[in-house]
Amino acid sequence: MEYILCILPILYMKFLGNNSDTFALVLQKILKFLLFLLECLVMPLILLQSFRKQRQLPPIRNHLLLLPAAELARRIRRKQVSSEEVVKAYIKRCQDVNPMLNAIVDTRYEAAVQEARKVDEFLLCTTKTEAEIGQDMPLLGVPMTVKESIAVQGMSHTVGVKKKVLDRADEDAVVVNRVREAGAIILLVSNTPEMCLAWESNNKVTGTTWNPYDTNRTAGGSSGGEAALLSSAASIISISSDIAGSSRYPAMCCGIFGHKPSAHMICCTGHKPISSDQNWNNYFTIGTMTRYAEDLPLMMSIVSDEDVRLRFSQTVSLKNMKFFYLEECCGITSGINSDMKQAIDKLRNYLEATYGVKVQQAKFNDMKYAFDIAVRSLLNMTVDDVEDEFEASRSSKILLEAIKYLFCVSRYSLSILSYGIVKWVFGKLPKGYRNKMADKAVSLKKQFEDVLGDNGVLIYPSFIGPAHYRYQMYPRVANYTYMMLYNVLGLPVTQCPMGLNSKGLPVGVQIIANTGNDQLTIAMAKEIERVFGGWQQPPATEISV
Repeated sequence: MEYILCILPILYMKFLGNNSDTFALVLQKILKFLLFLLECLVMPLILLQSFRKQRQLPPIRNHLLLLPAAELARRIRRKQVSSEEVVKAYIKRCQDVNPMLNAIVDTRYEAAVQEARKVDEFLLCTTKTEAEIGQDMPLLGVPMTVKESIAVQGMSHTVGVKKKVLDRADEDAVVVNRVREAGAIILLVSNTPEMCLAWESNNKVTGTTWNPYDTNRTAGGSSGGEAALLSSAASIISISSDIAGSSRYPAMCCGIFGHKPSAHMICCTGHKPISSDQNWNNYFTIGTMTRYAEDLPLMMSIVSDEDVRLRFSQTVSLKNMKFFYLEECCGITSGINSDMKQAIDKLRNYLEATYGVKVQQAKFNDMKYAFDIAVRSLLNMTVDDVEDEFEASRSSKILLEAIKYLFCVSRYSLSILSYGIVKWVFGKLPKGYRNKMADKAVSLKKQFEDVLGDNGVLIYPSFIGPAHYRYQMYPRVANYTYMMLYNVLGLPVTQCPMGLNSKGLPVGVQIIANTGNDQLTIAMAKEIERVFGGWQQPPATEISV
């Protein structure tokens, strides 16, 4: 499909001249047709996956695994439970569920237990009050997990790249240092796709991470390892990252909360891949995923830069907010299925009945260019680690590796090869078209600012449907525009679980606000959890010994 796109610049020059709008519409139609053909090709493989026997998780027996991180921290400070007991409970759960999920890359269990014992010893002899400890170290003694792309000193930092010698982090990423200072105890680093370049967490080092609700389906990507562990009660809070829905899509697939902050709110030093491109931090951000909504403001107040932390302690009244909704992305993307539509309708009906407001359908004139805007912005950047590792700008290298992949001898995964091909093709598209989409991005962001203001939120689908099967991301790649767009616009977004569909798969919605108004989307997340139940346990079965 990608090579067929190479004829587009020729078509543009011959038939469309300088009409970038017309070219964008023609491009959308061609891509939609090609993606349809691709889906027809992969459908037999997808159908075969659905016949595999599912593996269910063991039941959750320890009540400590069902408490929010904020409550665990309170109980540890009050010495109602020891940090060692909590850490060991989570280690045991990780060991129990990972054979079914394949979510863990590298562990530090022994070190974590030692750190927990030191916390308990500190609490026995400290002269600090409970309030002082809570202020200085709000996560004291609480275990957590980290996406492998975020550096944890001494831990694997390979990010799914197959190498002779495993890369290990020399020092903690800035955000990891912040959670350690807050008293958190890191248990492990979790699986991602190669260089985080896919919406399925699969690579040639660790393999594929599966969904706790249906182990034949994907846990999402690129933060799929974190999402799978959180939803299976093997983790309670985590640090993730997001460049194109990388935390929100896995969170939706696995029925948990995922927050992509406003641009430039969190220091991203220590993440791999990284970029020296001036636009990188406009689109890429480190964020958080949690099982419970009350832990979102706690985590954001810890990992955010100091000058914005106070906003997460603000009290937000939904009575003073404006609510809008949209059900589609337009352009090349598919429409949402009935599960996603019902989730939006349930939330709309609740807000209108409870707050006596009209949830209005938003209108953004340039939304029809969402796919073009997102793709133009993200593919226009140079990602340093990927370029160094894969030489993605060299067509000869890409072609060679693609041929080697067909014969199962390439060390690269399909996702990073696809990225290299698409990026190369993008470079062949007309400059006028790319410049036009840059202008459309600015225009669309202004439309969001005008509609939402400083007290409005947009209810929006997290994706076209619940978690899909492995490889199904390729024919559905355009539909990730539902998430990619908000990275490009730099807006804060919180993915919120809205229950399970008839097949037992999680369904979710995104809550979006204007830049700097993260507290609005998080306030909505808390309300959604209170009313609709939030995270629900995956199916479980007894395992015979």
